[in-house]
Amino acid sequence: MAEEHHTQVTVEEIAQAFEEEAQPVDLSMHAVEDWFTMVAFWGMSVCVILQFFTRYVLNNSLAWTEEIAINCLIVTVFLGSAMCVRLSRHIRVDFIYRILPRTAGRWLALVVDLVTIGFFAYMTWLFWRYVAIVGNERMVTVNLPRGIVFYAVLAAFALMLIRAIQVFVTDWRRGGGPRLDEDDKPVSGA
Repeated sequence: MAEEHHTQVTVEEIAQAFEEEAQPVDLSMHAVEDWFTMVAFWGMSVCVILQFFTRYVLNNSLAWTEEIAINCLIVTVFLGSAMCVRLSRHIRVDFIYRILPRTAGRWLALVVDLVTIGFFAYMTWLFWRYVAIVGNERMVTVNLPRGIVFYAVLAAFALMLIRAIQVFVTDWRRGGGPRLDEDDKPVSGA
């Protein structure tokens, strides 16, 4: 095994790194679903911490924290998926785009975009029907309607559909296909 050589860093250089001026934070890349996802994530985190504290420190756990944390996780996953659709961050097989000629790869990507739109349209319609059937059920440990979670998932599917259409329009205007860097490697994100 080869030895790795690390550049020596002095204490002064480390201290100087903390003196650098902070760069301005740019939040313009975030959309509405990002903020709701963050709220749901932190709601879940607070519930999990509260569950841990009451169970292991107070030895008297609060039953409702687990159900609320699970529901927050569901909302986080589906709203996070909408964010991933917007940024084209879902997993895809890029190998095919590398072996196909550029034109064929671009047309294939447009077809994939259309299939994705069809899938999200179907899932939105299907979940709309599901919510109509079970939307008035109550949660087990908290007297709240489960429809809160179901409507959030429905909104996430509708948002995924909208974001998929936006990705398709962007790809169509660019001539279709995945975003490629200068070495013809696919690039995620808009």
